[in-house]
Amino acid sequence: MDFRVIGFNDPFLSSLQDMLDASDHDAEKSVNTPSRKYVRDAKAMAATPADIKEYPDSYVFVLDMPGLKSEEINVQVEENNMLVVMGMRQREDEKEKEVRYVRMERRIGKFMRKFILPENANIDAISAVCVDGVLTIIIHKLPPPEPKKPRTIQVQIG
Repeated sequence: MDFRVIGFNDPFLSSLQDMLDASDHDAEKSVNTPSRKYVRDAKAMAATPADIKEYPDSYVFVLDMPGLKSEEINVQVEENNMLVVMGMRQREDEKEKEVRYVRMERRIGKFMRKFILPENANIDAISAVCVDGVLTIIIHKLPPPEPKKPRTIQVQIG
């Protein structure tokens, strides 16, 4: 007997999900059913692995971005200290029109990760470098706040 291990990113599981989604068009949608956009974004986030390291003076985010050029990756900070890394991975145009994929395992499409940055993250001191398919984002920390000194208040005679 042939056993297969099916993971979250398995093409078989993805094809099966697509077939189930197609049959869902005819059925009534439940109020609690997540939208296609939500499911697509959740898959995009799950397929973008990241490591986060903390140093005394900075935070370092390391994300795998195989086969992408730096202009295909968008790094931005949204309001409420939200770091967003996103982009689109596309299949190379085939020169021969008669090419038929026997197996497709490399993920294509939208990718995205969101991270809530800590209060001491200096959002004005961020750098991002992509080398050999690895994106490294360095966010420097703000210096710790000065401890408040006690203030003496003069008591007046009333």
